[in-house]
Amino acid sequence: MHSPTPRRRRAPRLTAAAVIALSTTLLAGCGSGGSGHDGPAADGKPVTITFWGWAKGTKEVVAAFNASHTDVQVSYEEIPSGVAGGYAKISNAVKAGNAPDVFNTEYQQLPDFVSQGAVQDIGKLVPTELRNKYLPQAVELTTLGGRTWALPLDAAPQAFYYRKDLFDRAGLTAPRTWDEFRTTAQKLKQADPATRIATFFPDDPSPFETLAWQAGARWFGTTDGAWKVDIDSPDTRRVADYWQQLIDDDLVRVQPSFSQQWTASLQKGETAGYVGASWGAGVLKSSLPDASGKWAVAPVPTWDGSPASGMLGGTTFAVSKDSKKAKAAVEFSSWATTTPEGIKARIASGTSSAYPAAPELVPVAKAAFNTDFYGGQDVYALYADAAKSIRADWTWGPAMGATNNSLKDSFAKLTGGGTIAQADGTAQQATTAELRNRGLKVAQG
Repeated sequence: MHSPTPRRRRAPRLTAAAVIALSTTLLAGCGSGGSGHDGPAADGKPVTITFWGWAKGTKEVVAAFNASHTDVQVSYEEIPSGVAGGYAKISNAVKAGNAPDVFNTEYQQLPDFVSQGAVQDIGKLVPTELRNKYLPQAVELTTLGGRTWALPLDAAPQAFYYRKDLFDRAGLTAPRTWDEFRTTAQKLKQADPATRIATFFPDDPSPFETLAWQAGARWFGTTDGAWKVDIDSPDTRRVADYWQQLIDDDLVRVQPSFSQQWTASLQKGETAGYVGASWGAGVLKSSLPDASGKWAVAPVPTWDGSPASGMLGGTTFAVSKDSKKAKAAVEFSSWATTTPEGIKARIASGTSSAYPAAPELVPVAKAAFNTDFYGGQDVYALYADAAKSIRADWTWGPAMGATNNSLKDSFAKLTGGGTIAQADGTAQQATTAELRNRGLKVAQG
């Protein structure tokens, strides 16, 4: 793994002003952490913690942990991914008082769970030695108000996956810029009228948010102790108009993310590319076993040809507010994210290509991930370069649930006359209203 410069790799935590803006809700109902497991129970039986998640390879990680530990055991329940209903399930469980001890949440959702009081500060259980194992930007994305709310599993720089055989047949190479991406899409369609270069997911706003991040947008910030919401910004509109034109010109498909419809389109070669993230290599490999050797990975296109990336997803382990077994939960979470055994179990499943948030484990992941599907390509070298180009100064807002729900509702109308730009404007209004509803100050203009 190449060592990034701190300036380029740095992904920000909330500023002091942002913390002030969160203060009326940030700590409400949050436990202080530090309670729970100190070893086997008095009867000699192991402490059992409950864990909810959906990330690929998780069941293999849990199995490996349980096989190698006698004092703590993990009872795992797989739930839908966050945008597919997992976050709603977690929130409802927290409100009902029956949440799991630990659960997975993406970086973008963590501030929302913190502001809801759904998770507890685990800072007392995370010594400096453990904290230093993670990428600085991953630590900062899990640190709000100077407190530690989760442990990071992976970083998720963007990448473009494409059917190299279909591109070769059409005499095309992977596009370096978004202008080239559009031209390539046109030529693919000319070569085969049934083929499209990629898909816009109407049910998952995360890819669009990451494209806005890559383009230089800053959806959230603070000024004078108030939140500034700028979803409908010029940089975002540039991305929105670009993808809207691709949709209007029938150069990309509009299909639900990771659906049977999407998978079938990839299997048939009707969709020849996927704008995803580092974890996407495992998704394609496990979803399209008959396409081994046909796919390749390239840097995600950029507006000017210079490397630039956002972070699409990325998973953390958070301890629910009412858990009395925080120490055991952190023991499992740290093992899953910072040990060779934990990372190897996840990657060796063949379903995950997570880029570890702990840099020293990147070689472990690289060795464990069979790249035959990608013609032996060194995909982790590409991810390492992409991670260096993640744009700084991006902050996730404290009500991303409201933001995402608004975008999803609007994106669902794209095939019926709605536009991405309209969705941005609606999300701007919905997010601002939700922040005010939570008692947070919102800057005017």
